[in-house]
Amino acid sequence: MTVRWRGSMVALVTPFREGGVDEAGLTRLVDRHVTSGTSALVPCGTTGESATLSHEEHDRVIETVVQAARGRIPVIAGTGSNNTKEAIRLTKHAKDAGADAALLISPYYNKPTQRGLYLHFKAVAEAVDLPLVLYNIAARTAVNVEPETVAKLAADCPTIVAIKEASGSLEQMSRILQLTTRRLTLLSGDDALTLPVLSIGGAGVISVAANIVPKDVAAMVGAFEQGKMAEARTWHEQLLPLVKALFIETNPIPVKTAMGWLGMIDPHLRLPLCAMEGPNLERLQAALEAYGLRREQFKVRSGTFEEKTTNVKC
Repeated sequence: MTVRWRGSMVALVTPFREGGVDEAGLTRLVDRHVTSGTSALVPCGTTGESATLSHEEHDRVIETVVQAARGRIPVIAGTGSNNTKEAIRLTKHAKDAGADAALLISPYYNKPTQRGLYLHFKAVAEAVDLPLVLYNIAARTAVNVEPETVAKLAADCPTIVAIKEASGSLEQMSRILQLTTRRLTLLSGDDALTLPVLSIGGAGVISVAANIVPKDVAAMVGAFEQGKMAEARTWHEQLLPLVKALFIETNPIPVKTAMGWLGMIDPHLRLPLCAMEGPNLERLQAALEAYGLRREQFKVRSGTFEEKTTNVKC
């Protein structure tokens, strides 16, 4: 499948049950996104708790998502690692499993130099013939992938086709577009900045909020693409309080808690991530209710969600 590098792509959570991956629950989530306007599925990223998945679980999550998608929607598999050899192995597996592309987070903990980052990504690109999306999130990795490094990778590695940018800097993102002469597709890695990123030339978002309100995130991006700026701004403003609540604690703690509260998944998290308590939990529940989300909207029937319409203002 050819990936359409635009729109609302979901950073899929990984549901757990009885200590393992809840494959049936994961399949239900995939089916929901296929019918909700989501442009692509992104399993095994930050939101998918890839850091606490075993190698076997990581492989199985990607296999499950690809099998559940059945070619109806592209799968961009998270295959990054701070170990280049491991990143290559994961990316090869993703290709063999049928993924349409791979998402590569920059190496964390090691704190490589810019040349080290370049050599890491280049090694993966040369080892696996698969479209690759760079993932820059210095808040998680301790190292920013500088625009000049991104530009050199885009020039030297034809299979590097996009970047998920979560630096929070619109200036940096603008420089990436300028230095790559817009050959590299820019995707927002921050729900709160999706509309601003689109306004400077971005093509879409890899979204956490889309786990809960996929139709709404897709509607915002779609309105922008259609030139309906007032409608896109209205969606942005409506989504913003919910997005803020989804990041009051480390991602994916709030989004999995919200999905559990709504009855979509078992909200189990793996240590060192732990359950929300007290005021933050109350703030999250209040934000969900203010958005018009209720548990009774998400009933599982015949293995799929029977979803009622949310209260929207557009």
